[in-house]
Amino acid sequence: FVLQSVISDWFHVRHHADTAVLGRILFGANLLAGLSSLMAAPLALRIGLLRTMVFTHLPSSIFLLLVPLMPNLQLAVLMLLLRFTISQMDVPTRSSYSVAVCHPTERTTAVGIINIMRMLAASISPLVAGSVLSRFSNTDVHWYVAGCLMIIYDVMLLWNFHSVKPPEEREQEVHVTPDADTLPRPVASSK
Repeated sequence: FVLQSVISDWFHVRHHADTAVLGRILFGANLLAGLSSLMAAPLALRIGLLRTMVFTHLPSSIFLLLVPLMPNLQLAVLMLLLRFTISQMDVPTRSSYSVAVCHPTERTTAVGIINIMRMLAASISPLVAGSVLSRFSNTDVHWYVAGCLMIIYDVMLLWNFHSVKPPEEREQEVHVTPDADTLPRPVASSK
């Protein structure tokens, strides 16, 4: 729903942004999206793959909902850029999570199915967005639909997979959670 063409159109209609401004906005958004993808790995090592997917994508969706609520161009751009600072962290972690929880013989198929579904959604999205935008005079509706759908997706993802941990995360939990028998014992003083 929130395609770059729709973003450009919305900023032009709502805030009268010219093409030079639109180019700078989209350049900044795409640059931040690329950087956010790079930051996913260190975060996933700390909090886990699924949590990284959800805990970055959920606030990103909230920033998306806030864009049309902003009273001026500067604040709307700020919300959009904040969204893109964390919006792509779920992409590498989703791939990693999907591969990690699958049997080795099913990994290629799983990634292929995920990519087909993403491409299908990407190809249907302009058709649906165009239809929705043509039926509503409120040009903000696509922001709300997209944000709400993404929030529902994040909540459902966490709800359905919170107990499905990749083997590496299960092993890490075993090593990180000490019990009384594995804690180091104080050395007795010689005095």
